Amino acid sequence: MAPARRREQLLDAALELIVERGYAGVSIEAVARSAGVTRPVVYDHFAKLGRLLHTLLEREERIALTQLEQVVPVDPGELSPPELLLRGAQMFLEAVCARPTTWRLILLPIDGTPAIIREHVEMTRAQMQRRIAALVRWAFAHPEFPQGLDVELAARSIMHLAEEAGRMVLTDPERYTPDRYVEFASSVVELLWPPARSQG
Repeated sequence: MAPARRREQLLDAALELIVERGYAGVSIEAVARSAGVTRPVVYDHFAKLGRLLHTLLEREERIALTQLEQVVPVDPGELSPPELLLRGAQMFLEAVCARPTTWRLILLPIDGTPAIIREHVEMTRAQMQRRIAALVRWAFAHPEFPQGLDVELAARSIMHLAEEAGRMVLTDPERYTPDRYVEFASSVVELLWPPARSQG
């Protein structure tokens, strides 16, 4: 197996172990056994467990940020606020379904999560909160919205609702599907922003 592919295999094995057993259940021996290799193979790529976990954190953070940058764009382009909201809801929940193990680390913190990982998750959340607030501010500038709405609370509400939807999609995917959430969001949007106004 090519070195780069082997590294990814070992990182995948470590991620699965974390989700199944928590951080206390991860060791070089456990990763080697899960990946079907010997301990020296793991040490060839990661000198110690801390380095493996740090590399895994960087990879999962990069994947999550790449997905979120599509969900919460800096520039909404030609999209209307309702279109942006519904598109974002669909893309976010599809991202959660596409990388459930990544999003479990973020949305369903595991007992014993190291402080550095908690800090990275909170930094990512704060970054997304700022981007959501910027889009809410842009949406509220439209004349259709009542004046004086609280941008910060609206942005926080959107983020909390999205995170809760992600958790439910992860923990009870048959009952709480992305399509169900998007249909609900669409109904709420129509109450706040009737179709006639969307078209205008």
